[in-house]
Amino acid sequence: MNTDLDRSNYPKEKLMRIFVTLICSLALSCIAGAQPPPEKKGQAKKKGAPAGQVSQQHGKAVGKPTGAGKPTTTGKPTGAGKGKATGKPAEVGKAKGPGKIKTTAKPTEIGKPTEVGKAAGAGKAATAGKPVKPQHFDLPKQPNTAKAPPVKFQEGKHIEGSEHWQGQQYAAFRNYHAEWHDENWWHSHYHNNIVFVFGAPYYWNAGYWFPAWGYHPNAYYAWDGPIYAYNHLPPDQVIANVQTTLQQQGYYHGDVDGLIGPLTRAALAGYQRDHGLYETAAIDQPTLQSLGMS
Repeated sequence: MNTDLDRSNYPKEKLMRIFVTLICSLALSCIAGAQPPPEKKGQAKKKGAPAGQVSQQHGKAVGKPTGAGKPTTTGKPTGAGKGKATGKPAEVGKAKGPGKIKTTAKPTEIGKPTEVGKAAGAGKAATAGKPVKPQHFDLPKQPNTAKAPPVKFQEGKHIEGSEHWQGQQYAAFRNYHAEWHDENWWHSHYHNNIVFVFGAPYYWNAGYWFPAWGYHPNAYYAWDGPIYAYNHLPPDQVIANVQTTLQQQGYYHGDVDGLIGPLTRAALAGYQRDHGLYETAAIDQPTLQSLGMS
């Protein structure tokens, strides 16, 4: 047996084993030293933010990114550079205000008169209304002077405001001046163009009836001025037809008496004002045309 030989090699093998063991231990120590220390139990593991991404604040719920770098839109763009509309242009004649026009009274027409005797659209022909058939009225034999007081004669009197009434249709009013003559003078100048109403004489001239002052010194007149000779009717029948038509349209609220007294004159002025006519407060051709009576 080679017992001595095996014992002579034993120290070398032992040293080699020890050397290999030391090398392995050293290698394991180096590997262990390179690893990060173990995290404490219960502590959240921090994850590093990827390059180029902003880390979220502590305590903020992790969710869908808000899109950093994208401009935030606060609303619908106003269209920079585009002209700002100031609104729909107001229509002529239309009242300014939200939505519908609020009507508190009858609308005032453009250029409508604010003073008696002035009209909107001077010289403008009146629009003819729906034709009104003339009627014959059975009128009182005596005038009601309480509702239509008599007017007094004033030599050379002109109709106030008539100088502003333009157009040939108002020439009778501009040219009128009160005259006093006796019966012979009136007959010699107007012959058969004279009629009597409530005992007072009227003469016809250029389409109008006028008071014949002085024919009968005590004659009764409720109005000193022209009356349009509508449909060749005498003055009282003309007045009665006008009163009825104004009554039907809500302007006149008195009796149909054939007298152009204060109530009739006020109704005429109201109608003329609302229809853009000269406020003559008298029976003129443009007014009767507007009423459909001409």
